[in-house]
Amino acid sequence: MDPISTARYGMMAATRSLSASAGRVAGMAGGDAVDYASEAVTQIEAKQAFAANVGVIKIADEMWRSLLDLQTR
Repeated sequence: MDPISTARYGMMAATRSLSASAGRVAGMAGGDAVDYASEAVTQIEAKQAFAANVGVIKIADEMWRSLLDLQTR
């Protein structure tokens, strides 16, 4: 699996985690009590995971551009 595919999978996983947490906070996921501190941590982790995977994609793009620039010289 290439880095971009791995990062894309990580972004999708982070998005699902954030969406599930947001649903629990909004009360759409059931009648149980919600631990807001835990959900805040989950959302922060999801945000950071998403940002880290975006960084991987940016670096991979820069590497591809550098390789293509070398080929055109």
